[in-house]
Amino acid sequence: MGLALGTAAVVLVVLLWELLRPLLKDSLARARSAWAKRTPSSPLEGYDPGRERRAEQRARELLRSCVGAEDWEMYRDLGLLRVLAAPRDGRPDGPAPYAYLIYPHKPIVAYVPETGELLSEYCVAFPDESRPYGSPRLPDSDDVLAKWMALAGDERRLIGEANMHLPGRQVDPERVRRDLLRIERWERTRAGEPAARRPGSVRAA
Repeated sequence: MGLALGTAAVVLVVLLWELLRPLLKDSLARARSAWAKRTPSSPLEGYDPGRERRAEQRARELLRSCVGAEDWEMYRDLGLLRVLAAPRDGRPDGPAPYAYLIYPHKPIVAYVPETGELLSEYCVAFPDESRPYGSPRLPDSDDVLAKWMALAGDERRLIGEANMHLPGRQVDPERVRRDLLRIERWERTRAGEPAARRPGSVRAA
């Protein structure tokens, strides 16, 4: 009698499992689907961690091929570029009335080279349109090159379209002054070389 009851219980459990298994599978599938909808896919899925490093290396090579040797060495050593305006008196050795400092992903800073007076900041942006992976902005050296080319090619247009702010809005004035001292010291180490006008100099507006 006991054996018969045990056998019947086992059969009942098996039948119940066979009846409930499809329902459990459907419930589990719905739960997984709901969880996937609530949890966004990882932005790093398919991302190549070396992509940005290689992109920056290519950008540095392109920058080096476009700017003059002294400009490249300044960027390589100091991490910024300087663009001097052409002298207003037309003399190639005359003082530049103003100049720009170009930082990666920061506003262009205008200043007076003779006094170090800071004039203004010009906010410009060059987004990275390469999708779907990578940074939403250009590699550092590409950003610097884009600003350099825009200043050298059409300074008036770039400055006219940029958002102009007083010094200190985004770039710390003390940092700029330290960078001007760094440039001065850097140039003293090159004092024995000819101080020709840089290819990246712009014409005075």
